[in-house]
Amino acid sequence: MVWSTLKILRENPDLMREVLRKRFMDVSLVDKFLELDKEWRKTQTELNKLRHKHNLISSKIANLPPGEREAAVAEAKELLNKISEMEKRLDEVEKERNLVLDRMPSLLHDSVPVGPDESYNAVVRVWGKAKVQRKHLSDFLNETEGKGVRMDYEVVDKEFVGHADVLEYVLRLGDTIKAGEVAGSRFYYLFEDLVWLDFALLSYAMDYLTSKGFVLVLPPYMLRGKYMEAVEEFTAFKDALYKIEDEDLYLIATAEHPLAALHAGEIIPEDELPKLYVGVSPCFRKEAGAASRDIKGIFRVHQFHKVEQFAYTMPEQSWDVFNLLIQNAEELYKGLEIPYRVVNIASGELNLRAAMKYDLEAWYPAQGKFRELVSCSNVLDWQAYRLNVRYMRRKGMVKDYLHMLNSTAIASTRTITAILENHQNDDGTITIPKTLRRYLEVFTRAPKDYIHPAKKGKQ
Repeated sequence: MVWSTLKILRENPDLMREVLRKRFMDVSLVDKFLELDKEWRKTQTELNKLRHKHNLISSKIANLPPGEREAAVAEAKELLNKISEMEKRLDEVEKERNLVLDRMPSLLHDSVPVGPDESYNAVVRVWGKAKVQRKHLSDFLNETEGKGVRMDYEVVDKEFVGHADVLEYVLRLGDTIKAGEVAGSRFYYLFEDLVWLDFALLSYAMDYLTSKGFVLVLPPYMLRGKYMEAVEEFTAFKDALYKIEDEDLYLIATAEHPLAALHAGEIIPEDELPKLYVGVSPCFRKEAGAASRDIKGIFRVHQFHKVEQFAYTMPEQSWDVFNLLIQNAEELYKGLEIPYRVVNIASGELNLRAAMKYDLEAWYPAQGKFRELVSCSNVLDWQAYRLNVRYMRRKGMVKDYLHMLNSTAIASTRTITAILENHQNDDGTITIPKTLRRYLEVFTRAPKDYIHPAKKGKQ
């Protein structure tokens, strides 16, 4: 039972060197690992020899004559000292080797575009008819036809209002200024119709995915450190996490984290796979490194609700399930009538875990940009190795690490921003997508067809 990356490092190190080159990582990591792994295996062999010799001598001591017994006892004692020293050395080398191993990524899928940054992302497909202001037409065409795809669009001469201004000044159903005063930047108050819309979006996603056979989960909102370290590229991600003071607990940044830990240490029979989960939770993120981005509005915030898809699969199932997860996300946004494109993320932009990642990016007419709403990743056995989650085949009882996948279904605040820009009307109203109305009409005070602008003079 070996992590696939470890097996490749030992059996085909040139392949891992190529993966590191494509990811724009330090190729010398492979040589560093091989050097430490060689020392580890050599030390392990020597340790086994010493243990064998000690056991052999110990088994004979009782039957030796007194004169020979003392010498044998002394030799056995000396061997124990050597074994103790060798065990310490083995532990040191193993820890040093594993530090290098933890920096190793998953293998890349063959279709991942090779490039250092997002400009190398490849557009996989598009959907919907985009409303494009004339001043944004050149950028729109560059981001569609310039990427090798044609997307239906209409040129609109009117000015669209940005979602942040719709939220606070047209609808007056959000307040980031007061939230900033009482909680800090990137927090918000939402009121009335936008609160209903938030929960309608969650219900819509949960309803759709459970109808597809996904098991609905309300997970813990905190995780212990060892599990957070196992599910994430922790050294790179820890600055985005909120830690509970004086506790070994972190607030989750996504339901993916507790869903990945759900079967930690377990062996799952082949006939129970794939396991498909849909988690719903608040998410908490520091958004470190985004100090100057998306300051206004609720696109990039410290707390939001999200419905997350998560899957445990056999290795041979994982790419079919990857396609299932991204298709589910696409169907949800088609239902919301939000134009989008799906992009294959460039190798240099991928985190260590992901063998491939697709993002679903919605078109924002006021900004004249595509913005990410969904991320869908296959992390192969990267998380399973760290969480010790294995599968067992019917024949041969082979136990090995399974594959894990994750995808956004709906992140409520970002989806609200996409609705505010794509479904705004000339009179200031926001058309509620028809797919959401069934989740609103059961509540007397909830909006049904439109969200109306604030009346003049209303504060």
